[in-house]
Amino acid sequence: MVAGIRYVFVPADKEIFGQMVTGKAGDTVRIAAPVVAGVGSAGVAGRTDSAKGPGAGVAGPVGAAGVAGSAAAAGAAQGYVVQKADGLIETCKNAVTLALGLIGIMAVFMGLVTIAEAAGGMRWLARVTGPFFSKLFPDVPKGHPAMGHMVMNFSANLLGLDNAATPFALKAMDSLQEINPHPETASNSQIMFLCLHASGLQVIPVSMIALRASMHAPDPTDIFVPIVIATFITTVASMCIVAAWQRINVFQPAILLWVGGISVIITALVLYLRSLTADHVQVFSRALSGGIILLIFFLIVGAAVYKKIDIFGAFVQGAKGGFDTAVRIIPYLVGMLAAISLLRVSGTFDTVMGGIRHLASAFGADTRWVDGMPTALIKPLTSAGARGMLVDTMHTFGPDSFAARLSGIMQGSSETVFYVVAVYFGSVAVRNTRYAIPAMLLAEVVSVLSSIFLCYLFFGK
Repeated sequence: MVAGIRYVFVPADKEIFGQMVTGKAGDTVRIAAPVVAGVGSAGVAGRTDSAKGPGAGVAGPVGAAGVAGSAAAAGAAQGYVVQKADGLIETCKNAVTLALGLIGIMAVFMGLVTIAEAAGGMRWLARVTGPFFSKLFPDVPKGHPAMGHMVMNFSANLLGLDNAATPFALKAMDSLQEINPHPETASNSQIMFLCLHASGLQVIPVSMIALRASMHAPDPTDIFVPIVIATFITTVASMCIVAAWQRINVFQPAILLWVGGISVIITALVLYLRSLTADHVQVFSRALSGGIILLIFFLIVGAAVYKKIDIFGAFVQGAKGGFDTAVRIIPYLVGMLAAISLLRVSGTFDTVMGGIRHLASAFGADTRWVDGMPTALIKPLTSAGARGMLVDTMHTFGPDSFAARLSGIMQGSSETVFYVVAVYFGSVAVRNTRYAIPAMLLAEVVSVLSSIFLCYLFFGK
């Protein structure tokens, strides 16, 4: 509908339908709009061609995506804009490429998980975490391997190991599906797990620090503490929201003890990392993350040798499962990313942003936070798109601007909701997700509000 309105009422958007279907990010699209009384066309960068008619030499306002324009003899400004998102066809290609790119990493980690299962590692993790997880996941039998898979996923997320977290999460969903009495409907345990996973709890947001450093921010680590606090708030909110839906008492001693213990560990790590420079934070985080991955590998192989497990056979069996899973998620990934592409290219998000800004202005509120909201609106749909919005915000307002810092906190404090739902439920062929999406979106609202509050608290002056 938004695209139709733009096509009818905005002269510069006559190519909108072509952009939505066949356009590619980075394409230049020719636009035309009338020039009024010597003023350049809106949305066309302020440059006119002196050889082109009466509007020559008159600068027009610079649009968000404009590159350059020229005033034609007929009184219309001719110019070009850069398309910021892929159209439908290119998005579908990229979705398949993304899924195929997961095959290698999925095969490796699924193979290691299978070795760990054969050696009894997952059952050991389940026993260790049983007092806590048995309260949040009452439907999972005591000592079930799904507990171990979930622990591995949460640990990988905590350390920012995205490549490791994905296969562990897929394996956890597969294990939970084994005990799901209604295979096409999401179980309570699957919903609780994915909501906690989507909250994106982490203590080392190294990608955000590296991105700010690449943009020459004077102190790339200054949003480190707000990100950790925001992501912890989001995780606790996710747990409470789903627990309320499932009528789980979160004030049980075991839950409070584990949450309190994790809070102490996170606080201690944050205080230590705050004492380091930006370069040392990145070095430490890479060493810790890489060291833990290698330690896990050696512990799994060592346990398999001790138990006299057929290591290669178990690895190959698990790797085959990783390959099958990566291929199985392709239809769900294509469908979700195609819908997101249409929303972005049609201008729906730009319309929403304009409405938010006008509403905030009408109430006389500070509107600095609105400039950081594109990241928040895109993040539930696509992580890559949200990262692009973050980079664009830093380019536009500066890496140390309020908007850029807010975008960074939002980017680092939650996961991609619809991607998570499409990939992880799709991997086990669950069609009825019940209240999973509303619960995740409620947690996302908490994430956005806490990010805005923390940004004003730390950088509002």
